Amino acid sequence: MKRNVIETVLGAVVLLVAVVFLGFSYSSANVGDVSGYNITADFTGIGGLNIGDPVQISGVKIGTVSKIELKPDDYKARVTMEIDDKVKLSDDTSAFISSASLLGGKYMELQPGGSEEMLAPGGHIQFTQAPQNLEQLLGKFIFSMDKKGGDTASTAAGNP
Repeated sequence: MKRNVIETVLGAVVLLVAVVFLGFSYSSANVGDVSGYNITADFTGIGGLNIGDPVQISGVKIGTVSKIELKPDDYKARVTMEIDDKVKLSDDTSAFISSASLLGGKYMELQPGGSEEMLAPGGHIQFTQAPQNLEQLLGKFIFSMDKKGGDTASTAAGNP
């Protein structure tokens, strides 16, 4: 009977520690809801961007991606972002989709312009750039090296 009580108390301690770590990770990850105004941007491709991904300026999170949809008239992806009310963006702001790391993970990078006019709530970013596809870039590099260098395997083996 004494062993069951010890196991129960130990299990409760483990659960308590797990809840503490979960709360700490939630507060330090800056994943809370952003309340603010919506703006949109159109892209020819979004390359794995998802709803909930961060929107950043200079590496600082200012919002989140709230909606992604396909425009039926030109088949571009329309990305809706919810931006913090404290951040005002000029109407010549540009938007880029960037990779957080080589393993994946995307975020929206905004670069404010120099205009005096500000984007109104519901505004649209005109200047966008789709993400680079790493597989396509590697393929182009490999095939361009093969054309320039000839058959590198036979040259390395000593066969001309």
